[in-house]
Amino acid sequence: MINGETLRQAVISGANNISSIKARINDLNIFPVPDGDTGTNMSMTIVAAADALKNADPADVSEVSRMTASAMLRGARGNSGVITSLLFRGISKGLEGKGEASGSDLIHALGMGVEAAYNAVTKPTEGTILTVARMGYEAGLEALETEEDPAVLWEIVCDAAAEALELTPTMLPVLKKAGVVDAGGKGILTIFEGMLSVFRDGVVIEFEEEAYVKETDDDFFRSAAAEFDSVINFTYCTEFIVGRNQEFDGDPNDLRLYLETIGDSIVMVADDEIIKVHVHTEQPGDALQRGLTYGQLLTVKIENMKEQHKKAKEDNDKAKAKAEKKAEPTVAEPTEEFGFVAVAAGEGLCNLFNELGCLNVVSGGQSMNPSTDDILEAVLATPAKKVFVLPNNKNIIMAAEQTVALVEDREVIIVPTRTIPQGLSAMLVFDPDCDADTNVDNMLQAAKNVATGQVTFAARDSEFGAKKIKEGEIIGLNNGKLTVTSSTPNKALYKLAKSMINKEMSFVTLISGEGVSEEEAAEAVEMLENKFEDQVDITYIKGDQPIYYYIFSVE
Repeated sequence: MINGETLRQAVISGANNISSIKARINDLNIFPVPDGDTGTNMSMTIVAAADALKNADPADVSEVSRMTASAMLRGARGNSGVITSLLFRGISKGLEGKGEASGSDLIHALGMGVEAAYNAVTKPTEGTILTVARMGYEAGLEALETEEDPAVLWEIVCDAAAEALELTPTMLPVLKKAGVVDAGGKGILTIFEGMLSVFRDGVVIEFEEEAYVKETDDDFFRSAAAEFDSVINFTYCTEFIVGRNQEFDGDPNDLRLYLETIGDSIVMVADDEIIKVHVHTEQPGDALQRGLTYGQLLTVKIENMKEQHKKAKEDNDKAKAKAEKKAEPTVAEPTEEFGFVAVAAGEGLCNLFNELGCLNVVSGGQSMNPSTDDILEAVLATPAKKVFVLPNNKNIIMAAEQTVALVEDREVIIVPTRTIPQGLSAMLVFDPDCDADTNVDNMLQAAKNVATGQVTFAARDSEFGAKKIKEGEIIGLNNGKLTVTSSTPNKALYKLAKSMINKEMSFVTLISGEGVSEEEAAEAVEMLENKFEDQVDITYIKGDQPIYYYIFSVE
């Protein structure tokens, strides 16, 4: 039988085991995009449980598994981390109310975890962490016919999971082509093997970070933010909505062109009834006056960004001090009807989401997945009865979804945006006069209508069709699909834009990253204008985001 103390040590051993080789697991990622953080996400997820258990003295396996599941749920990062947490949540349900666990209890609890993980994924893909966990469970279930010892059964689970891991390249051709096994599958096997060391031998594997260093040429991204961190070109962030005069047939594009002469960071959407505008300018009155030619002003908001910047620094200092003291998260009374939380990285993007109505922006994105708890804290700090969460990255959606069941005093609504431009477009169509369901439909449709281009660097050697890609080479992604390669970010941007912009497109928004100088950004804007100005209106935003030299939207 396995008692509470043994299970506690097993979870800690599993956390130490994966933490020791997380870099190696990260490097199993087969795609050149800088997102090889599977090992880090899974490690941080289970380490949250290990930290909760280290000084605990739980009485039984039920309490240990409950504490483990709760901590992992809140600490879950990335899809792989969420799936890992779901496996252990299922195990917790299977061991609920038990003082000790027999071999049968352990295997059936694992089965509940596997079922929970499969059910959470809309289209489960075999050859992944799901397969490795399932085949391990199935082998354990079959062995129950002749075996009762929990340690022996868990060893059978690990052996079968190891065999399943070796089979993953036969299930996913991309793994076979790259000559690697699935990273998530390797991660869960590593955790299970760490637990086996305690079940079988009574030995907790100690954390000892592997001397494994993969050198990457990321110097381009190291120097940027301080170069123009505090530059604000225009003082006033001006937002307004115009109810269109149906008798005036002026082209809204003319309003955009005028705003470009008095400001920057212009974001504008228009339909038959309203025009919604966001602009940074020194002449907010002029912007409003020009807007009045199209109809009546319905809403107006003008904020001094220099004062905001000053306050943001003060707030940041307070936040750091608060984090150092490990204070309890702020819980705001839900007094407003609607509120917003977005995930973004880079001062420019965070400020833009703030200006569009996101009171709380969670720092994170590609290769920097925030935990469920990070998102939960932002939700609780938002004083609204209904809080819309925009993950803005496909690998953050599942972590965001876990917050829904953790909040009782307000409704959490996940708008599954997969990119920053989708999140911005979703925010722009929000209508406070509509109900939540209508807004979700409108926001999803707006996100769907946006094509996203991204220019970044290859984090590892890979292949793109018949072309071999070298680590550090510049690559361009069209809606997440690797489309172009080039020697410089601006050349890649040009090639990618040519492949994405067609006659049906009207607007392009270009967002520069922290590794792009002002001169390079100006050159990129001029290049796009020379090629596409007759086809589309081009808006430039200094986003300061890491990882991506450029993000741009086409709609």
